[in-house]
Amino acid sequence: MGRTYIVEETVGQYLSNLNLHGKSFVSGLLIGQCSSQKDYVILATRTPPKEEKNENLRHPKDKLDNLDEEWATEHATQVSRMLPGGLLVLGVFIITTLEMGNDFQNTLRRLVFAVEKSMNKKRLWNFTEEEVSDRVALHLCSSTKKISCRTYDIHDPKSSAKPADWKYQNGLSSSWHSLECTVHVNIHIPLSTTSVSYTLEKNTKNGLARWAKQIEDGVYLINGQVKAEDCDLVEGQKKSFRGNAQAIGHSFDVRVLTQLLLPSDHRSTATVQVCSGSINLKGMVQSRAYVHGHKPKVKDAVQAVKRDILNTVADRCEILFEDLLLNETPEKKDSEKEFHILPHRVFVPILGSAVRLCDYKFDDESAEEIRDHFIEMLDHRIQIEDLEIAEEINTACITSSMNTEASLDSTDDEQPKEPIKTAIVLKIQQNIDVVAAFAVAIFAAVISFQYFSD
Repeated sequence: MGRTYIVEETVGQYLSNLNLHGKSFVSGLLIGQCSSQKDYVILATRTPPKEEKNENLRHPKDKLDNLDEEWATEHATQVSRMLPGGLLVLGVFIITTLEMGNDFQNTLRRLVFAVEKSMNKKRLWNFTEEEVSDRVALHLCSSTKKISCRTYDIHDPKSSAKPADWKYQNGLSSSWHSLECTVHVNIHIPLSTTSVSYTLEKNTKNGLARWAKQIEDGVYLINGQVKAEDCDLVEGQKKSFRGNAQAIGHSFDVRVLTQLLLPSDHRSTATVQVCSGSINLKGMVQSRAYVHGHKPKVKDAVQAVKRDILNTVADRCEILFEDLLLNETPEKKDSEKEFHILPHRVFVPILGSAVRLCDYKFDDESAEEIRDHFIEMLDHRIQIEDLEIAEEINTACITSSMNTEASLDSTDDEQPKEPIKTAIVLKIQQNIDVVAAFAVAIFAAVISFQYFSD
């Protein structure tokens, strides 16, 4: 028996109202949450039209093979940034003027795997073996209104299509439970000279892996209590759950206790590592996650929070680096500091839902620009007054100097090496003491190296 997809009725209305505008097809993404029994779809969004492709798409002989896979996967990557913990891109949909044929199936299959591969590159976490690995491919024929719903196992590149049920339900996401968590981030990432060919983005992702392990292994308190993983998130839930007419969404406060100390039997010697610079991430980030209202377990809620923490830190780094590349400034003099405003999180509600989506806003971006970005990426209109800025504005300080400086890293086998000549310090924090930072730089120049620790 195949999987069952419980779908918000507004998703069905959205898909029915999509106009092909003379095109032979329209594609898009399906967003929701997986569970062991069912998957829940609460949002659908079409892939934004690509202007230079419009003439081809209007051609009467246009075929589904002409679907721009690169454009579709880039849209999926952008949308995945806007999903809080617990929500995923569950698959893709395509609306055509013709019924499903073998060509359509092959194209949908390729698109499902391409979308998942693109998003997986950005993640600091991995799916567990127990998690659902099926992703949905939905085809709708605009002329006959026929729906074909199939799934593919993304862990098996040779998997064949399996039939799945597609069922609509009114008010599906109005009673979901929300979890909020504020996390203090203090991460040091040395940039080794052995990886000079890496991009700053790739270096950062590699450096975040150790911090991600701390987040994964942390102790999570829900409303101040440690609960067993297999316990119900909401105690006293009735065994029968029919619709959500009487269901109530709960809010939970989550605290994270990370384990920073190594086991007593593990001995580590700090050694000097050759560095081309370093990155320091420091500040407070707000995490939000959502779980469906049908008897969720504690482990589901904790997992959603963990992944949201990892996603939001990684996404901020990626967005900042993209912005620096787009707005590249002339080369600065040695030891000159650059200050940048980092993106902070903005939340927006889904109409008729307890779930909020998110985006990231730089200080010089207007509310209208954020609204337009939501509309472009998610194809849903929002009101400016609904934008909720969740955090204080953070700042970044990039310091580049020719001072000799090295970084310490906890290793067991590496031997001390010669210090390097360039230091780049990137700090993400709410308050930066410029005087202290400058004093540290001078001190580093005098003693030839500087010790960094977690």
